[in-house]
Amino acid sequence: MKAPTVLVLGPDRGVISGVATHLNLLLGSALARRFNLVHFQVGSEGRKEGRVGMLARLTASPFRLAAVIARTGASIVHLNPSLDPKAYWRDLPHLLAAKLCGARVVYQIHGGAPSLLCGSNRLWSASMRRVLRATLRWPDVVVVLSRVVLEEMRALVPEQDVRLVPNAIDCAPFLGARRTAQGPLRLFHIGRLVKTKGAFETVQGLALARARGVDARLVIAGDGPDLPRLQQTVRELGLAAQVKFAGPAFGERKARLVRNSDVLLLPTYHAEGLPYALLEGMAAGLVPIVTRIAAIPDVVTEGVHGLFVPPRDPGAIAQALATLDADRARLARMGAASRERVLAAYSIERLADDFAALYSNLRGTSVTPRTAS
Repeated sequence: MKAPTVLVLGPDRGVISGVATHLNLLLGSALARRFNLVHFQVGSEGRKEGRVGMLARLTASPFRLAAVIARTGASIVHLNPSLDPKAYWRDLPHLLAAKLCGARVVYQIHGGAPSLLCGSNRLWSASMRRVLRATLRWPDVVVVLSRVVLEEMRALVPEQDVRLVPNAIDCAPFLGARRTAQGPLRLFHIGRLVKTKGAFETVQGLALARARGVDARLVIAGDGPDLPRLQQTVRELGLAAQVKFAGPAFGERKARLVRNSDVLLLPTYHAEGLPYALLEGMAAGLVPIVTRIAAIPDVVTEGVHGLFVPPRDPGAIAQALATLDADRARLARMGAASRERVLAAYSIERLADDFAALYSNLRGTSVTPRTAS
């Protein structure tokens, strides 16, 4: 029997982004053996085009989607937007095209929240909330990554079917025996190097921790527009010998960098969904030092898996590093608990099961997807 076709919308699969990672995980999982998953590219990533070319693509893309639905007989369209203005308005015509073609629509929100999209201006916020209430009724199901966004969405559109389906990872590359945490603390930060991801607070916190006697080394993996300024900050803080810039890291090289660390530093205040870096680090047994942003508190329990710090607070990061450095037995226990947490609730097998159940429901079965505890 021919597998049902699902069109999965998102960026070029080769770009560096959380949504591209999500697409690659889905298309490489057991879900792709139960459903015929077909990638449909939206967004400018990986394209070489000017302004005219971009406008032509944006205009034509919903019609191209309609043609692909007709050609493949796709019964489900799985959109993967973020609730930021650019992604929301870009994907709205795709949502409308899919519904007009008779497809069932999964609308999975990967970042942001209604409150962030609406902004703080009272008049604009009221108007935008009305637009959101109307358009978020169009999908057959809305999928979110965090409990806080789940509650906000259910309050905004109470009649909509909103599901919590957190991100997940292939844990296998990050498993392996952990060394005894002796010697300098091995710290790791990975991601796009922009101010809101917390890299500057990370190196400032390291400098403060070293001033308190903490012996630690930091590896920073990734690239981004703030890389030169971050490198300059490291030099100004006198940390050139303690901080290594590893550049963009993928595949086995990334897994090796993660496995060779003790602590994951992710003091982000970006409009996150559920960072893959967090799940990968915890799967490898790292202890995360993180902020209470988006879905992070759904995964991390204070003092059990990791430590929370306020956003933009290098002093709190230094204190957290001193706490972990002073009690290596606790560091080892928390690392083991982190690994158990991700293996139990955030594996790719769980994600494939969740979406297989959700897709089946949309096609008329009564299976209910699991959610992470």
